[in-house]
Formats: sequence, structure tokens, C-alpha cells
Amino acid sequence: MKISTKGRYALRVMVDLGLHNTGDWIRLKDIAARQNISEKYLEAIVKTLVANNLLEGKRGKNGGYRLLRKPAEYSVWDIISVTETGELAPVACLEEGAETCPMRSECPTIAMWQDFGNVEKEYFSKITIQDLLDKAAAPGGGKAASPEEAALYISQLSACL
Repeated sequence: MKISTKGRYALRVMVDLGLHNTGDWIRLKDIAARQNISEKYLEAIVKTLVANNLLEGKRGKNGGYRLLRKPAEYSVWDIISVTETGELAPVACLEEGAETCPMRSECPTIAMWQDFGNVEKEYFSKITIQDLLDKAAAPGGGKAASPEEAALYISQLSACL
């Protein structure tokens, strides 16, 4: 599985919102500036996150975005599964909507690929936004980081995903 830019940026948005989670609306402009991502590109990403009930959005002068749940209640899988639709299968024959392979019943590797896909899902389901926030809060091995240091760490971490 290769996570697209959209999936990586969606994670960065969610972590950024978790990091700045005061209950207030957070402007997309501010998220874009902190994450060094185009606001225009983020508009499409947050639209997907709102449509899938991961975020709440409010239009207008005092609008913005905020989490609907606590950061510990969002798994990485929750986020990438809505941004990587149909692209999460480890092989093409297991992708959502793929034509049934004529060799499927005789394929000696299909069970292995299915198991691998399940391992990926299980792995990303165990990691929460709160886990990423906790790691960001102590990138130096225990000392608390400033919000700026945490945001930088998160952007570096997300770039690796």
C-alpha cells in the first residue's frame, strides 16, 4: 500500500486539529500555514473528512473546522480509509470493485495477500491521533515540546507516511 499525498495531508490536518483542539473553530488558512500545504488542496481534503463525519465544519467569518470526537477516538485507519478509497488493497485483484480474477480459486498467493491487507488494517487501526500527539509532545524523549516544535515534528512524521 502506498499512501497518497491526500491521505498523508489528511492525517496532518487531523493531528493539527488535535494539537490545537480547544473547542474553537480552527481556520483552514491557519492549518494550511502551519502545515505548509496549499489551502486550496486542503479544501478538498477537509470536504472528504467532513462528509465522512470525521470533522465538523462551519462557514462564515468565525467558521473553520474542529474534531467531532476526542483525538484518542480516531484511528489512522479511520482517516486513510476515507481518503484512499479503493487503493488500500495490497494487489490489484483485491481492490474494491476489481473484476474477479479467473485464477483466484487456484491462486497460491491470494490468502497471503489477504492476510497482508488485514495486517496493514490492524496496524493502522491501533494507532490513534492521540498517539501521534503524544509522540509529538515529547519528540526529545520525554521533554515537552512547544506547539511549534510539535507541529514541525508532526509534519516530518506525516511526510514519512
